[in-house]
Amino acid sequence: MGRAWESPRGNLYCSTLARLRDLDPPPHTLALVAANAVHALIAPLAGGQARIKWPNDVLVDGAKIAGILLERVGDAVVVGIGINVKDHPRDLDRPVTSLLAQGAGEAEASALLERLAALFAHWLAIWRAQGLEPVRTHWLLNAHPTGTPMRVTQSDGSVLEGRFDTLDRDGTLILRLANGDSRAIHAGDILLI
Repeated sequence: MGRAWESPRGNLYCSTLARLRDLDPPPHTLALVAANAVHALIAPLAGGQARIKWPNDVLVDGAKIAGILLERVGDAVVVGIGINVKDHPRDLDRPVTSLLAQGAGEAEASALLERLAALFAHWLAIWRAQGLEPVRTHWLLNAHPTGTPMRVTQSDGSVLEGRFDTLDRDGTLILRLANGDSRAIHAGDILLI
């Protein structure tokens, strides 16, 4: 999307590697695993209401506080996570916040990393042992509610507007268009409106 990456000191930037196994759910659904882990870390610390935005951003009162990127490398997926702990970018086209701005001034990246590693391991174990459904169910409980208006900018630059309907069984976003039709969104830049 041509965006610059900012990494102010005091924030948490980390990556982990998930080696894929034959019976694992689809690799792209690791975004939901990571989102559940990051949400579980942030929700008790943030002063506002933490919500997951498809597929893998965490927002507090509508402002982005964390993001996740996945990259497939052979038989593994690199899961990169960034959490605004002490600082956050300014002058962006959407609201952004940090744990410090939300009242969690005592939060430190190193301690958060230890807790995040345990939470990610927990959700990864569920994903592997029980499949995607419990991960998807938990994600839906902590995401923006059904009916949330959203704008989707697709990789070809086309824009769709509609309302969040659900995630299908593969973790694909289902967008309800104004005419009542559904559209499956596999990738895109999502803006809640």
